[in-house]
Amino acid sequence: MKAVILAGGFGTRIRPLTCLNPKPMLPLINKPFMHNFISWIKSYEIKDIILSIGYLPKVFEEYFKNGEDLGVNISYITEEEPLGTCGAVKNLEGLLENDSFMVFNGDVLSAINLNDMIKFHKDKKSDITIALTPVEDPTSYGLVPIDEDGRVEKFLEKPSWDEITTNLINAGTYIIERNLLELVPPNDNYSFERGLFPNALEIGYKIFGFVSNAYWLDLGTPSKYLQAHHDILNGRVKFDFREREIAGHIRIGENTDYHKESLLSSPLVIGNNCHVDKSAVISPLTVIGDNCSIGAGSAINGSVLFDGVKIGKNCIIKDSIISYNAIIRDKVIIENNSVVGDNAEIGNNNILKNHIKINVGTKIKDGEIFF
Repeated sequence: MKAVILAGGFGTRIRPLTCLNPKPMLPLINKPFMHNFISWIKSYEIKDIILSIGYLPKVFEEYFKNGEDLGVNISYITEEEPLGTCGAVKNLEGLLENDSFMVFNGDVLSAINLNDMIKFHKDKKSDITIALTPVEDPTSYGLVPIDEDGRVEKFLEKPSWDEITTNLINAGTYIIERNLLELVPPNDNYSFERGLFPNALEIGYKIFGFVSNAYWLDLGTPSKYLQAHHDILNGRVKFDFREREIAGHIRIGENTDYHKESLLSSPLVIGNNCHVDKSAVISPLTVIGDNCSIGAGSAINGSVLFDGVKIGKNCIIKDSIISYNAIIRDKVIIENNSVVGDNAEIGNNNILKNHIKINVGTKIKDGEIFF
């Protein structure tokens, strides 16, 4: 069975992290998210993969090439114009064989059992099978009520509370029989959620929901992206770490200079070729990329630092994201889901709290921000 991964979006909700980087290629515990995603698919012996890309396509092509290094075969289709989730698949129809195929949203961290889903699809003789997952607040998602046999009854897009009859949402993983693509108009912006699925249901095709209580998280916002790191470090989802474990759930890369007294407690990850001053403190749920430096007296807590980040003296970085090659000078406080973009520079004595976003390449003068 072939797998189609939809990875062509602009990632606008997670900017500025995606101004220079496709969202599926952002690091997740110091490896591109898509690297981990493809490895997960491969663990189910699904090795023929089609990447539907659009935004910054060369980043994918240069990293994965033909997929040989990961033990898979990767083909690419690039959208010249956005085609929607289903239109993107119609665009690559010629690469699909005459049987069922899988479709994945390329920005979801999931532990759904794909073998069980495939068996379910075959047992039900389903035309379309949609992975469903329960959520606490379903108002922000498309809901999919099903009957006792798992057959989809209807589709509800972002309903109000008085319309809610289920907490099961579309988890962004599908198995589809190839002949269903005959219902899709070519070269059109067309979605699964509002197009193919409700239309196929109305015509009478068999659509089933495969309910999974496994881990599932949409990485579409900075807070969710940060949560994904915390959940992995806390062991909520299986992960193949790159760095070696030096003590219980403390992982350090190669050629990194650190002092044990700086590592407050686990879990945490520090990448390759880093320097952590002996008076700095690295607290749990922190991930530091390669070639980073943490200055004297600084404290990093629950944050993600991409490669090449420089943190000065006596800084506090808490529950925030610092992107590639950013420079944070001395006595800076960055907290509460704030985000600093690639190559930005934050001068001395600045305070960034409460979801502050600093754009790519921005230079903040000393003492300029206090909120």
